Amino acid sequence: MTAAILAFTRRGATLGKKLAEALDASLHVPARFAAEVGAEAYDSLEGWTARMWGEKDALIFVGACGIAVRAIAPHVKDKFTDPAVVSVDEAGRFVVPLLSGHVGGANELALRVAALTGGQAAISTATDVNGLFAVDVWARKRDMAITDRTLAKEVSAALLEGKSVGFASDFGHPCPQGLTVSPAELGVWVTWKTGNGPFARTLRLVPKGLILGIGCRRGTPRAAIEEAVSAALAGYEPAAVERVATIDLKQNEPGLLAFCAAHDLPLSVYSAAELAAVEGDFTPSDFVKGITGVDNVCERAAVLAGGAILVPKQAKNGVTAAVAGRKIV
Repeated sequence: MTAAILAFTRRGATLGKKLAEALDASLHVPARFAAEVGAEAYDSLEGWTARMWGEKDALIFVGACGIAVRAIAPHVKDKFTDPAVVSVDEAGRFVVPLLSGHVGGANELALRVAALTGGQAAISTATDVNGLFAVDVWARKRDMAITDRTLAKEVSAALLEGKSVGFASDFGHPCPQGLTVSPAELGVWVTWKTGNGPFARTLRLVPKGLILGIGCRRGTPRAAIEEAVSAALAGYEPAAVERVATIDLKQNEPGLLAFCAAHDLPLSVYSAAELAAVEGDFTPSDFVKGITGVDNVCERAAVLAGGAILVPKQAKNGVTAAVAGRKIV
C-alpha cells in the first residue's frame, strides 16, 4: 500500500514523521516549515488532495477530521475505487478511518496507526462492530475480484439481519466463519466460471489465476486479439486473467502489446526452445513449427507460465488462444 501523510502544524509534523518512517510513506507539510522538519512542501490543500487521490492507495491526515472531510469531498466516488483515508489527531489519541474501510483497507490502516501512536482506532463499519464476516475484506486479502457490488451489499445486509449466507469454492477454500455450506438462497461462490451459480442469488468472488496463451500472425490488430480471447474465455470470468504468455518472436507485436496494456496484463515471453521443452499433449501445427520453430505456441506458453490447460487451442482471424489455470491456494 502506497501512502501519503499530510500534517498542518509542526506538532502534527512530528507525529507525521514517525508514521511516515513506520509506514514507508511520504510526509507533506506547509511550505513555510517544510525544510525545517525535513518533509515535502505543499502549497494548496485542494491541489495536494487531487494529486494524491490518483497516485496513492492511502491518505493520512494529521489534524481535525473536518479538514480531511472537506478536502476529500469533491473526489469521493465509491468504496471500490476510492483510496483509504484516515484522520488522526495531533496527539495520536483517536484514529478515524473515513473512507474505504474495507476494500481500501482504511480500517486496517487505522489499527496500524493506532498501534504506533498508542491511541484508539474508531472503527464504525457494521460488520466489524458486530464481529461478522466482511465479504469485501475477505476478498481483498486474497486478491479476488467482486463481480457484483449490489450482491456484495446484500451479503453484508443478510448477515447483519441474522440470515444464512451460503459458501462454495471451486478451489477448496474452507468455509469462513459466519457463512454456511448448507443450502441457502443467497451465497458466495469462489470461482473462475460464469453461468449459473450454486445459489439462487450468487455473488462470485474471482481469484486471479488464468493465463492466456496467445499466438498471432505478424501485424494482427488488437481488435482481432480481443475477439479471439473473448471466444476462448467463454464461460470464464475475464477478471480471473492474470497474465498473457507467448513466444519471444511476438514480444514486440503492436496489437498484442496494445491488448496487454488495455487490460493491464503482464506479458511473459519464451524462446522456441523453451516452449518445445514443455512436456504435455499439445495441438501440433506443422505450419506454426515452420515459422516459429515450435509446433504450438499458445498452449505451450500458457503451461510454461504456470498453468494447466483448461481451454485448448482456439483459432480465429489469425490468432490462436488457449487458457490455462494455475493452482489456487
